[in-house]
Amino acid sequence: MKNIPEVKLGIVAVSRDCFPIALSTTRKEAVVKAYGEGLYSCPITVENEKDAMAALENVKEAGCNALVVFLGNFGPETPETLLAKSFDGPVMYVAAAEGDGDLINGRGDAYCGVLNCSYNLGMRHLKAYIPDYPVGTADEVAAMIREFVPVARAIIGVKNLKIITFGPRPQDFFACNAPIRGLYELGVEIEENSELDLLVAYKAHKDDPRIPAVCEDMAKEMGEGKYYPDLCARMAQFELTLLDWAEEHKGARKYVAFADKCWPAFPSQFGFEPCYVNSRLASRGIPVACEVDVYGALSEYIGACVTGDAVTLLDINNSVPKSIYEEEIAGKFDYKLTDTFMGFHCGNTPSCKMCADRAVKYQLIQHRVLEPEGSEPDISRGTLEGDIAASDVTFYRLQCDSEGQLRAYIAQGEVLPVRTRSFGGIGLFAIPEMGRFYRHVLIEKRYPHHGAVAFAHCGKTMFDIFRYLGIADIAYNQPKYLPYPTENPFIR
Repeated sequence: MKNIPEVKLGIVAVSRDCFPIALSTTRKEAVVKAYGEGLYSCPITVENEKDAMAALENVKEAGCNALVVFLGNFGPETPETLLAKSFDGPVMYVAAAEGDGDLINGRGDAYCGVLNCSYNLGMRHLKAYIPDYPVGTADEVAAMIREFVPVARAIIGVKNLKIITFGPRPQDFFACNAPIRGLYELGVEIEENSELDLLVAYKAHKDDPRIPAVCEDMAKEMGEGKYYPDLCARMAQFELTLLDWAEEHKGARKYVAFADKCWPAFPSQFGFEPCYVNSRLASRGIPVACEVDVYGALSEYIGACVTGDAVTLLDINNSVPKSIYEEEIAGKFDYKLTDTFMGFHCGNTPSCKMCADRAVKYQLIQHRVLEPEGSEPDISRGTLEGDIAASDVTFYRLQCDSEGQLRAYIAQGEVLPVRTRSFGGIGLFAIPEMGRFYRHVLIEKRYPHHGAVAFAHCGKTMFDIFRYLGIADIAYNQPKYLPYPTENPFIR
């Protein structure tokens, strides 16, 4: 995935000048050894402000874009927080636990030092990543740093992201309303374009010499009988249009995501549905959110940074029929009927996340509307349909609401190995206490019907990212014993 950052991590030890500096330097080197390859060790141990500036210059020259500040002893509050103030990237603070043996000259008091460090960070209004329990042995600190890497990758990605849109949201899709104030608060750039701009660029790619190679790749991906050969050239032309637009328009930013209008005019003007192409870009770390869902695109991109894998955007779509639940789920999986739902979209989920019978098909709903009754599908073709494969998932979203406030939700669960018996790109999802979460988070807080899906359990990392980004309201699927503020206490 070339559209997500590579984290180049550095570690700087800090030392309070009334403590032995060797406590920090030797403990830091033990962390570096425990971590292994990929952690640059700054040779400067920071005791004062001049040391801090020299250390920053050193890690910058080394190409570091994320920084670990290691309190090998109590640490100097001002210099260690100036590191976060002046470093252009995410910063983590972690501290050394006391070793066995000498608690006279060998005691570092870093446990205490983290408190003053955090206090100083707060007074300077600085953001930093501090682990849940930020004090540990060399092996424990190395494990904490590994957990920091996907957080850092997402923070770097968001700060260098441009979201490119085409067209306004479809009529009556107020759920895709996107106040851009929240994007600017996060450091995300946005470029808004007309559907006509996209159509002009698409037509300019007619007979592009790269089209046959893309068609060949599509055929290889899908397999014989799983695509429309006569449609490939049109879709390949569109894929090249988006890729070229991303390269030519990302400007000063390094990474790109799209939020495109895909109906109702798109099929009639382009001659196909864009869903399969969107799925192919998502598999490369370039999300293309449906229905101009800007915050859906942003959410997907964060998931791609966290997992380094393909993600998708789905409607929280329909309940599971009781007959399917009783036949396929009850007694086999530990879920209530209200824990389950079907996540659906027309066909934007990458093929690598779908069952083997997936295929490029046509959009049933658009076919009803756009093509003569009883006719063979033509312009409504181009969706990637089939059941989503069984997998652990994290269902989540970062959203700016109508009041301009950023908020987020995270829920972990799974896609069950149960046939949906429906159309589109669809899966049967199970999330513990989904029914309550649906009512007291999704409905109560007026979230849109789109949710991003990462195909792994990464809720802890997502939570840390949203906290680092300054999101105050982070909801999750609370267990039954923990009522929501709006939950009626008299319901059993």
